[in-house]
Amino acid sequence: MVLQKFGEKLYSGLVTTMTSHLRQISQSIESAQGEIFLEELNRKWVEHNKALLMIRDILMYMDRTFVPSSRKTPVHELGLNLWRDVVIHSNKTQSRLLDTLIDLVLKERNGEVINRGLMRNLIKMLMDLGLPVYQNDFEKHFIEVSKDFYCCESQKFIESCNCGDYLKKAERRLNEEMERVSHYLDPSSESKIIKVVETEMIENHMHTLVHMENSGLVNMFVDDKYEDLERIYNLFRRVPSGLTIVKDVMTSFIRDTGKQLIMDPERLKDPVDFVQRLLDLKDKYDKAITLAFNN
Repeated sequence: MVLQKFGEKLYSGLVTTMTSHLRQISQSIESAQGEIFLEELNRKWVEHNKALLMIRDILMYMDRTFVPSSRKTPVHELGLNLWRDVVIHSNKTQSRLLDTLIDLVLKERNGEVINRGLMRNLIKMLMDLGLPVYQNDFEKHFIEVSKDFYCCESQKFIESCNCGDYLKKAERRLNEEMERVSHYLDPSSESKIIKVVETEMIENHMHTLVHMENSGLVNMFVDDKYEDLERIYNLFRRVPSGLTIVKDVMTSFIRDTGKQLIMDPERLKDPVDFVQRLLDLKDKYDKAITLAFNN
């Protein structure tokens, strides 16, 4: 047909036929109920990709000659665009897909086991349709929902946990989000979701954490809690001014402790004991700096 100058007719027929077929597929996906929705969407996507490869091979001559000379969209890209417009961006599927994916992420954060393989396939589908599709149809909403989630969770933890336990929970959430990216999100989302956790769980509560009664930074020093000190160092270094706050609290406490020792007249009566206590104090904080603060 291309050789007979019917390339335009062949191409437009392809568009019409594929669009009609995808509308039928879209209806099938929309009718799927509950958890079957994502499975049906994934199954139809896999079938569509296989069909696209066959169509591209069959229409290879048209794809190599008529398409570039007429400035048409290549067959494979055309198939992806039609899938995006007819199936993914249909009125009933677009919002439903987003809500279902977000709901699965929230379930996983709350300890439920989800089908990560299915999530990975559908996220990859959005990426295959183009980065803007992934960003606008999923990532943007995922980040916003995550902000709300971690804002609420951090406030709940601040009200119910001591400083050490809170830091453990923040550290675990950071690791979970990095793991989530490695399993099914696109790598481009990692810095964005990590920034959300750092801001909502660490940066917004730094002053409250270091001054927390009976468990804050000073108590960690006094009680030689080197694991907690190392954790607060590793978490606070992630956010702006985090280490400055740690340094200021630490400096103020050491200065006040040393001043109390020097100004105590009873200590001055025994010079040997006084010097030994100063050396012990220095050794205590040298140890904290070495073990917890990476020198």
